[in-house]
Amino acid sequence: MAARVLLRGSLAGAPALPRLQPGTGPALRGLGCSARSAREDSWLKSLFVRKVDPRKDAHSNLLAKRETSSLYKLQFHNVKPECLEAYNKLCQEVLPKIHEEKHYPCALVGTWNTWYGEQDQAVHLWRYEGGYPALNEVMSKLRQNKEFTEFRKERGNMLLSRKNQLLLEFSFWNEPVPRDGPNIYELRSYQLRPGTMIEWGNYWARAIRFRQDSNEAVGGFFSQIGQLYMVHHLWAYKDLQTREDIRNAAWHKPGWDELVYYTVPLIQEMESRIMIPLKISPLQ
Repeated sequence: MAARVLLRGSLAGAPALPRLQPGTGPALRGLGCSARSAREDSWLKSLFVRKVDPRKDAHSNLLAKRETSSLYKLQFHNVKPECLEAYNKLCQEVLPKIHEEKHYPCALVGTWNTWYGEQDQAVHLWRYEGGYPALNEVMSKLRQNKEFTEFRKERGNMLLSRKNQLLLEFSFWNEPVPRDGPNIYELRSYQLRPGTMIEWGNYWARAIRFRQDSNEAVGGFFSQIGQLYMVHHLWAYKDLQTREDIRNAAWHKPGWDELVYYTVPLIQEMESRIMIPLKISPLQ
């Protein structure tokens, strides 16, 4: 009965439907039915269409740290298994020179080999002090650096594939600063549903407070170029058992379970890498 009332448009706000006059021909009657069906369909859709929440600014401006203009580059290099040792040796010879060169406005944040996750993989995280102009300056200078040019050629012969992403850091996350070791590192990567980055940031601005007791939070980033709507959380632990204990302890803190409950539906895909730092990594 309720469905019949709804279709007749007798609810408040529904459009009034025209009555057919006696003697109306079949063609006119068909047009009337078509018009009525179109109006009903339009009105029903209006009940369920999600209202768009207009944003006043890009999510990069709303979520990134305002006091810095740092840009991060995350590199993933899949190395030929027989070349990993030579690749690591080559990186340990060349990367510190770039990191220590004062004329390059960049710094090596960390460099690792993946232990659990994709095998024979190297991960490098760089910071460019000054954003995109600093990135362009470094790339321009490196193209004129003969040692780096030779390094790229030699390195290229050792790789199966490579990819990178340009990232900004979340305003509420820890600053990734050098730390002593030994530690293992976990890089947790989340592919979010498009349009959910602000929501994710709002929840994690609260959630990060639950994960500070053991100084395990290293840095949190979101992508700007490369694979979009990607979030990366970087954690440090003494070992795998310490990681397990710290993660389990979070579930005993009131509010953590609620934040997990609301953030999980925002995720399309997620991945965890356990990584071991190279000797030259500022994050040990």
